[in-house]
Formats: sequence, C-alpha cells, structure tokens
Amino acid sequence: MNRFGLRRRALLLGGAGVALPVPASSGAGAAREAVIPARGVHPRPLVFPGDFGAHPDTRLEWWYVTGVLDNADAPTGAPAFGFQITFFRSRTDVPADHPSRFAATQLYFAHVALTDVRARTMRHDQRIARRGFGRAGAAQGDTQVAIGTWQLAREGSAAAAFSGGAGVAAVDTDAPSYRAQIASDTGGFAFDFALRSTQPLLLQGDAGFSRKGPRPEQASHYYSVPHLAVNGTLRQEGKVRRIRGQAWLDHEWSDALLDPQAVGWDWIGMNLDDGSALTAFRLRRADGSALYAGGSFRRRDGAVTAFAPDAVRFVVGRTWRSPASNAVYPVTWRLETPAGRFEVASVLDNQELDSRNSTGAIYWEGLSELKSASGQRVGRGYLEMTGYAGALRL
Repeated sequence: MNRFGLRRRALLLGGAGVALPVPASSGAGAAREAVIPARGVHPRPLVFPGDFGAHPDTRLEWWYVTGVLDNADAPTGAPAFGFQITFFRSRTDVPADHPSRFAATQLYFAHVALTDVRARTMRHDQRIARRGFGRAGAAQGDTQVAIGTWQLAREGSAAAAFSGGAGVAAVDTDAPSYRAQIASDTGGFAFDFALRSTQPLLLQGDAGFSRKGPRPEQASHYYSVPHLAVNGTLRQEGKVRRIRGQAWLDHEWSDALLDPQAVGWDWIGMNLDDGSALTAFRLRRADGSALYAGGSFRRRDGAVTAFAPDAVRFVVGRTWRSPASNAVYPVTWRLETPAGRFEVASVLDNQELDSRNSTGAIYWEGLSELKSASGQRVGRGYLEMTGYAGALRL
C-alpha cells in the first residue's frame, strides 16, 4: 500500500525520455491510448489480462514490488539485500480530453530502495514525470509502466486464462511474470530482475475489492502476487552480483482511500517459509488507534481467509526515532490475526524514505522478519508505515 500526497509543482515536472514497451496482446496504439472502458472502483470481477494494466479513470494507482535477495554464487543463508520498486500513477484535475498536448492529465512517480543487510545501510532514489512526450506512461491492457529508463513489465503469455474466485485466480505457467529494470540516478545501485510467478494471484478483500475504511467508497481493487522467484543482477557501487531471491507484488487502484480521521497506515506483506502468504494492514488515527483494518492469509494449500476489520490488531513493540525527520516508528510489532499471533521485526531500523521531491511524504518501508509467538522466524517480507512524520493527504 505505498501511497502519497501530491505537490502542485509536480504538474510542471518532466523526466527522461522513454519508449513504452507494447503488450504482446495489443497493437502499438493499445500501449498508449485508452483502450479499456472506464470502470471506476466498485465490487466486480477482476478481468485479466486487462486488469494487469493501468486504470487511468481512477484517481490513484500503484505497482509495488518488494523482495529479499541472496548472492547467487554463495550458499543460501541470511538475506544479503532487500529491495523496493514502486510505480505510482495519479490522475490530476485536468480533464482527460484537454486539447493541449502540454496538459498534465496524469502524473507518474517512482520510488526505489536497496537495503544492504551486512553493511546496515539503505539507499533510495525517486523520479517524477507527467504523462506524454515519451517521458512516462502506463499501458492499459497489461503491466507496462515506465518513467524514463525505469521500467516494470509483465512478460510471458498476455493471453493467459484467468478466473476470479473467492480470493484466488487460476493462472497458467507463463504468467504473471515480470521484468524490472532500474538504474538509480543518485544511489549507486541498479536492478535487472526477472520475477517469475510460482503461485496463483491472490485477490485481496472480496474477490479483489478491498475495503479501506468505514464508508463504502473507501475501497480499492487490489491483488497480490506472493512468492515471486527473483533472478538477475544487482549492481552496487560498480560491482555486479548475480542474485536470487523471493519477492511480493501488489497492484492497487482507487478513487478514495484515506478517511479524514486517518493520518496514515501500517501494512505488511510476508512470504512465509512454508509457502503461505500473509497480508495485514490498519488505517491509523492521530492518537494511534485503529480506524479500520484488514488483510488475508493464504495457506500453502491455496485456502484463503480474508480478515474482518475487527479481527486484526497491531500492538506497538520497540520504537526507533529517525535522526533525519524526528519521527518515531515502531520497528517491532505484535500482530494478532485469525491466522495466528506473530511478531514483525525490522532487519534494519533506519529504512526511512524521504520522498518529498516526488510524492511529498516521508515514510518507513523496510525489510522485516515475521516470527511466531515463540520467537521462531517463519517468514520474510516488507513492513510499511506512513503518517508518522506528518499526516498523509491523498
């Protein structure tokens, strides 16, 4: 759930040129024009491959990938790195049919980060651009999103058969797999990753319709792809490593997410060692109490449990104060869910991202471990915390 507050000056900004790749299922025009009917956000079956692509009629959208990496040339052990890649799309108030080619009808943002576990450091970078002029865009009909040379694209069979069920969509062996290519402008790192699906899609909420607040319109369409197998190369300070690992992908789009009482949220996406997948989130008031909560648990056999709002509880454990923002973040949590009680513990305390030059927010996003109630590690993934350095405005 990686999300943001926007600055008006962003309307004037551009970025490096890019030629968007074209989905295999479409012609050249389909990657650049509105080819999918406007559907908004309401309970409906998700339809694939179309819903892999962008939904420019909605206000907010993001494609979010996080993962854990090991050195492919060394024995598997403790993770060497964690990574985050997020692309955002935001519809502005400029009418979509505005006659000017310079009209900023859609804005695009991207955040990338690399946590080096052994060096105890995190580096991050960000980009911003408006749609058009070859600078940035997101195709409809399939996942093809880019800002300059930063790109995320779905590969394999774009005509694969998918069916939305009660939490799970059937998927063939060719999809959904992805290619991510990122070269940081300032952070001294670059990714070239192939992310291969090993499990079906996980449709969050009610068959992909995920409530995010007490009011009916506070909802999103939301699916995840847990347990992606990652292979590729990581360049860090000029040194290139072959890597392998495991990742989690979220794709979410919405018109209204944040209730006026909410200042931010806490969220986890965890790949469990036994093949299960755990999602949990809560929207948080200024006094730290939960306004709304949810999540899901998919067992290794494919059975899915969607969590009711009153069935998820985040309890603050150890905290850490950022020397940069002075925000205080809980870096360990006790998490109570219908799937069991867990501890969430950050691998590195300082995984705060300052995105004020793009989306306007400071937030915490970091590699973390999931532990059982007895303290045994049972999984790894990412923890995200927003609204601690200032209330979010979406």
